[in-house]
Amino acid sequence: MSVKAKLVGAAGYGGIGLVELLTFHPEAEIVSLTDKVDFGKPLSAFYPHLRGICDLEVQEAGKETESAKPDVVFFATPNGVGMHLAKSYLDRGVKVIDYSGDFRFLEVGLFEEYYGLCHASPELAKQAVYGLPELYREQLRSATLVGNPGCLATSAILAVTPALKAGLIDHRTLIIDAKTGVSGAGKNPNPSFHFPHRNENMNAYRVVSHQHVPEIEDQLSRVAGEPVQVGFTPHVVPQTRGILATAYATLRDPVSADTARAAYQEHYAGEPFVRVMPTGDCPGTIAVRGSNLCDLTVNVDERNGRLIVCACLDNLMKGQSGSALQNMNLICGLDETLGLARAPFYP
Repeated sequence: MSVKAKLVGAAGYGGIGLVELLTFHPEAEIVSLTDKVDFGKPLSAFYPHLRGICDLEVQEAGKETESAKPDVVFFATPNGVGMHLAKSYLDRGVKVIDYSGDFRFLEVGLFEEYYGLCHASPELAKQAVYGLPELYREQLRSATLVGNPGCLATSAILAVTPALKAGLIDHRTLIIDAKTGVSGAGKNPNPSFHFPHRNENMNAYRVVSHQHVPEIEDQLSRVAGEPVQVGFTPHVVPQTRGILATAYATLRDPVSADTARAAYQEHYAGEPFVRVMPTGDCPGTIAVRGSNLCDLTVNVDERNGRLIVCACLDNLMKGQSGSALQNMNLICGLDETLGLARAPFYP
């Protein structure tokens, strides 16, 4: 029996990425697409590459009908939407996966501080499971409400977790430098993403105030069993999709690159979407583009006693819609790789 899925915010980048995956998922069926801005036409009218693949009409959010009761609803929406609407779906027995920051924190104070919104459903936030299967796979299997991780947070957490688990680093020295493609800003036009401004230009943004910082620190603190603070600086670069995050930390004791890499291989053994690359080999974002993979390259700077880990992922896949589908598979009792076991596309 197929999983019936509804997408709220279907015409944005996060929504369209999920539609592309669901249309070829062997155990899923889309029963409703809604959006606040682009509606009243088939989805393929907004995205012609879907003509003949998904011609379902996008309905106005709040006024839609469903061809069947959904089993799961995805909120591919900005912060502050899901927290108002999730309860109505949960009360109907519909599982919820939210793309925004609304349900990423058990304690809503962090959300309110960094996102500047008063949380409308703090009681639901306490029930939500953070949607990173590499950390919370078993909890996700029984979850009804999932807070999908942020794209930059996903790369940082996957890069650092094994080092914390193995006690390799002094987390007080942890610095993460991240580069991200322009699509991470979403579909809405913005002067800073206008082609003449963005082409051949890169810049740091939200230095010391990025909204993914508390998410990264919260999850790494849970891994370490003590408070973890990070220095985190994101940069936007002139490419459409992809994240390269590089984590630096001082080693507690001298170790070789092979020893450090072995700790990562052991930690991620059996993980379907994490690849630990050969030491020194970092093919970059093109090696994961269009896939749900995260590539990790583990290096040791012996001269300075530092661990350096590079994480590459596609911000629209493992950083967003691919992660959401992986979570849907888990909460619906399916093989988590369904609809996702495909090679990256090159170039």
